[in-house]
Amino acid sequence: MGLKDFIIPAVDIKDGKAVRLYKGDPKAVTVYGDNPVDIAKMWEDKGAKQLHVVDLDGAFEGKPKNYRIVERIVKSISIPVEFGGGLRSFEAVKLMLDIGVSRVVIGSLAYQNREETIKSIDNFPERIIIGIDAKDGKVAIKGWIEKTEYTPLEFAKEFDNLDIWGFLYTDVNRDGALVGANVEGTKKLASNLKHPVIASGGVGSIEDIMKLYQLREYGVYGVVVGKALYEGKIKLEEID
Repeated sequence: MGLKDFIIPAVDIKDGKAVRLYKGDPKAVTVYGDNPVDIAKMWEDKGAKQLHVVDLDGAFEGKPKNYRIVERIVKSISIPVEFGGGLRSFEAVKLMLDIGVSRVVIGSLAYQNREETIKSIDNFPERIIIGIDAKDGKVAIKGWIEKTEYTPLEFAKEFDNLDIWGFLYTDVNRDGALVGANVEGTKKLASNLKHPVIASGGVGSIEDIMKLYQLREYGVYGVVVGKALYEGKIKLEEID
């Protein structure tokens, strides 16, 4: 896997627009485009091999709100889309997979309703990503608002023997802050799990990506990058 393949651009949708939040704060919003479909096409044109799309309204409200926009994104590009945000039931998971996303990320559902989670995994093997959002060393749910007592590894271990695709590990305290990824936390998680781990949160430079890229042997599959791409700190089209 080349370095460009390792980078997964993020398209976060709020109020129908492409945005980024600062450390998961819904009030700290930067708008990067009025049309998320155009943004998705832009990343494909720049060479992205897949996209990470998040429905922030869905994450905060508990059900997909922008699925029509996501459906248009899927139909407008040819690269795979992984999707997260507001998937709190089997029906919500099914809805998004039915409209064409390749994989879905579930976090709050995995914590709150194991029965629906297992049903989702059984019906869609290898298409479910367990989202592990860490805040101050504990797993956070409901749009990162509520902290649990689980450490990321404790939580991940409960799903590692199931037929999932893998895990998405986000350090919420770093997300949108360009302060560098949680390399040690990502390495610890990936090296103790059977399934691949996608890193997320804090990437601010190509050097940050290289540190994670060097963890591929431990099971780190890729990194979701948002603000650093939108602000030109990393230029996808210049990476081989």
